This record gives sequence, C-alpha cells and structure tokens, in this order.
Amino acid sequence: MPFSTSALIRATAIALVITGGAAALPGCAVSVPQGMQPVTHFDASKYMGTWYELARIDHRFEKGLTQVTATYSLNADGSVTVLNRGYDPVKQQWREAQGKARFLRQADEAALKVSFFGPFYGGYNVVSLDDQYQTALVIGSSVDYVWILSRSKTIAEAQRQALLEKAQSLGVDLAQVVRVEQ
Repeated sequence: MPFSTSALIRATAIALVITGGAAALPGCAVSVPQGMQPVTHFDASKYMGTWYELARIDHRFEKGLTQVTATYSLNADGSVTVLNRGYDPVKQQWREAQGKARFLRQADEAALKVSFFGPFYGGYNVVSLDDQYQTALVIGSSVDYVWILSRSKTIAEAQRQALLEKAQSLGVDLAQVVRVEQ
C-alpha cells in the first residue's frame, strides 16, 4: 500500500528534525576547544581506576552532588567505560550514570569524546596531568565544563591552586568553579 502524501511529508519532517537536531546539538561533532592542548604521551592504562572530583563548574547533571567519583575501565576495543557516581544530600540518595568514551585521534593523546545519552557526545580533554597520574585537570567541549580530579579525596592547597591557575590561563571563569565535598 503506497504512503499518502501527508504521511510522506510527516515522515520527511520527522527525519529532518531528528537529523537537523542532532547536527545542531553541541557534542555531536566533538573537537578539542581552540587553544587547548590535551596531554600527549598519555598512557590510558595508568589513567584507569577511580578518581575523586575535587572541583567543577556545576551543571544540571551534577548540581549539588557531593562525594563524586569517576571510575574508568579500558575495554578490549580501545573504548573506555565511564561510571560517574555522586551523592545527592537533598534526596539522600546516590546517583550514577554509565557512559562510554572513545579517543578522538590516537590513544596516546588525552582527547576523548564521552557519551551518557546514546549518540550524543561531549568532549573530555585532559589538559594537565602529573607524571604519577594522581591529579588531572579536565576540560570538556568548552571552558564551561571543567573538573579537577585526584586519586585521593584531598590534595595540598598549593597543588589545587596550581590546577586552578592552569584552568584560568585556558579561559576558565574561576568564579564559576565550586569545591566538591568528599
């Protein structure tokens, strides 16, 4: 049975909305923000494991969460499973989200794209990482997405300040950065 003209128009309109909407959403075509240089000579296996979030710019998906961790595990295909977990003190419950990350270019450059929602990706760029893989500064698709991560729940204030200064030098508005209670 052939489609009616109105059904065909509706189907075409829906397809255009879906493809046009996907193309217009940030994160669908992920790239490293201008002026950012992700860490090179990156060893993904050393980065795997649990990191504590010590500071961030708040967004709706993390707003108000405390005791936030990110746990990374390397998959056989070279992708990375990401498990983010945090405590919501208002609702008195834990929240978690699982996603998958893929390297944008080669695996020895800390520029990835991560997805928690189907085909929609955001940037994940490690722009500062100490030699022992104990602290990291991560910037997303723009300087509006920033995280300071550590293998421990606390770091020396001078170390935290150095990471904040690095973030500021890259264009991050430090007035937007909040400490995360661990």
